[in-house]
Amino acid sequence: MDDTDCDVLIAGGGPTGVTLAILLARLGVRVVVAEREAAIYPLPRAAHLDHEAMRILQAAGAADEVFATSRRAARYDFLTARRDVLMRLEGADRPGPGGWPAANMIHQPSVEAALHRSLARLPEARLQQGWELLGFVDDGAQVVSQIATPEGPRTVRSRFLVGADGARSPVRTAAGIAFDDLRFEEPWLVVDALVDDPSRLPTANLQICDPKRPTTCVLMGEGRHRWEFMILPGETPEQVSEDAFIETLLAPWDVKGAVRIERKAVYTFRARIAERWRKGRVLLAGDAAHQTPPFAGQGLCSGLRDASNLAWKLAAVIRNGAPPDLLDSYQPERGPHVRATIDMAIMMGRLVCTTNPVAAWFRDQSMRLGRALGRAPAGPPGYPDLSTGLILAGSPGAGSYFPQALAADGTRLDDVLGTDAWLLRRADLDGPLLAPFSRAITRWLDAHAAEAVLVRPDRYVFGSGAPGPLVEAWTAATHLPGPGPVAAGVAA
Repeated sequence: MDDTDCDVLIAGGGPTGVTLAILLARLGVRVVVAEREAAIYPLPRAAHLDHEAMRILQAAGAADEVFATSRRAARYDFLTARRDVLMRLEGADRPGPGGWPAANMIHQPSVEAALHRSLARLPEARLQQGWELLGFVDDGAQVVSQIATPEGPRTVRSRFLVGADGARSPVRTAAGIAFDDLRFEEPWLVVDALVDDPSRLPTANLQICDPKRPTTCVLMGEGRHRWEFMILPGETPEQVSEDAFIETLLAPWDVKGAVRIERKAVYTFRARIAERWRKGRVLLAGDAAHQTPPFAGQGLCSGLRDASNLAWKLAAVIRNGAPPDLLDSYQPERGPHVRATIDMAIMMGRLVCTTNPVAAWFRDQSMRLGRALGRAPAGPPGYPDLSTGLILAGSPGAGSYFPQALAADGTRLDDVLGTDAWLLRRADLDGPLLAPFSRAITRWLDAHAAEAVLVRPDRYVFGSGAPGPLVEAWTAATHLPGPGPVAAGVAA
């Protein structure tokens, strides 16, 4: 008999934890989110979601609401102190493979509110605010957690515990999991502003590579803007946080009267990855598992990718009887991707954070030359495919990200086919469900010389080839029933 209170207890009710809860609940998993704070933190934090993160929010039922209050910038410019262009990344406002714009600038409290509303519609999920995880014991069969609640102490028994409880993660600490420090640590002042006169603010996202004071200036969600200023040697957090000091930092931007300061905070931007993301029945996700400097805008995106990767695997173990070692694929799949995003952020950060004038001069000359020769990147960065884990290695496209096609009327493929794995065959592309998307799917199949493709629930490609062997390989690898073909107007 199952004597657990829930299948999965998630410690931490930020965007990663709540998104994971929604995805699990939609797959029939009983989930409780224990969030220490009594309400959503009201001030901005994360600023950016990419196309893949938006697709995950789409699966969580929150994307349209988030998109309505987000903003887009066509360019991401790296500029000298004199505002000469060193590098320009363009096309961030155009759709990426996930079917949403490549870069969406957000207001995190609005994102969290949308996720809370989506979670509230699901009977399998509960968000318990004011609940603080005090400790836990993994006895091999279940995790027994001690929780402090407004009503007094409580014990919660779950089949799994996920720590999505931030950079200081009590779950990670209690599990005895160490960090691999990637040796990037820089203190910055973050200034968030409410915008009264948008005509006086930049419309592109900017990195000012000024050795005297490296600075970031980016759009936020509707009605907001952000500046980040590197803290120089000899300056203290208290000094740079004074209103008069911030006023001198903003003076060159000529925004006095156009903005009102909403938040000022000092952060140390770090790059670290937990050595283990799973220990028995305890798993880590989001900032509890990895921390990235903000220069590539991938912190929150990486947490949402964790949730998407982990949700269907936990559901397979809990609902479909797959062996728990299926979860061993989580870190090998996500780890290389996270390291690539961190490496990109560190590269950008070191580019921006150069404070030696001579080194900055050589950097500028090198970047100008690269741009003149057409060797500078021209668009948002790409990240690696899955190279290991639950994929049919060797088959064309295995481990790649399967693009979300859009119909002529704007309908998105995922909304039609649902949350399970898909088997997409050439033979079914004229059917009523796939016909609006047949051109894009055919293009993918042609590029990989494949008769069919099997797409995982997190929208990474398991493999391609003949349908029968594909399904057999999927079942052998995951212990899940193979998806049926999308035909006769019925989604797989």
